[in-house]
Amino acid sequence: MKHNRTFTWIAIAFLLLTVWVAPVFANKSSISIEAPDAVSKGTEITIKLNVTHQGNNWFHHTNWVYLKINGEEVQRWEFTRENKPASENFTLTFTYKVEAPIEIMAEANCNLHGGQGPAKLKINLK
Repeated sequence: MKHNRTFTWIAIAFLLLTVWVAPVFANKSSISIEAPDAVSKGTEITIKLNVTHQGNNWFHHTNWVYLKINGEEVQRWEFTRENKPASENFTLTFTYKVEAPIEIMAEANCNLHGGQGPAKLKINLK
């Protein structure tokens, strides 16, 4: 009986410590954009979105990423516990044909802590 009570108190202490300390080690999903600064009209480019999020696991993960070009959402990636990103740092790509100067905006979100805000990049014509 004494061992059961001790085990119960250890389990409660562990859970409380986990809830109290977890936010210290958690972070928000962040994103950066890789693409050329300037291209010729009609050029097809590959836009790379580099997403970073410490602690992608079944409970705490990046749950969505979006990509907007000139204010219009052109791609959205959704993630779940069953279909979470492969690692803490991952890259998503999107191909786009540039016909005029464009502004790219992308954002990633953590299911528990949110995101660090959108990243932006402008591509001009040569």
